[in-house]
Amino acid sequence: MNIQYKKGVIELCILSVLNKKDMYGYELSELISKSIDISDGTVYPILRKLKADGFVKTYLSEESAGPPRKYYTLTELGKTSFKKDAKEWLDFTEIVNKMIKGEENE
Repeated sequence: MNIQYKKGVIELCILSVLNKKDMYGYELSELISKSIDISDGTVYPILRKLKADGFVKTYLSEESAGPPRKYYTLTELGKTSFKKDAKEWLDFTEIVNKMIKGEENE
């Protein structure tokens, strides 16, 4: 798949996943990589940016075995941004799909 397609949508995918459930970085990366071919280090810079932008915050959770894990959760700003971005993405892909199928004038 064209890497430019992926670059524009990974952030939205992360927001979408976190909108449903808090996750730690590796878990998030593994889940996304099941659907989209991404490298191991792709998710972490985006998570840092989302945190700096105020869209996610982190907390530590101790599991029964192993060290505490840093979980990511959406802030209210992140939830609002996700809803806006998801609507824009869906509207955009609908237009592109129509164009590709030759239905743009219908």
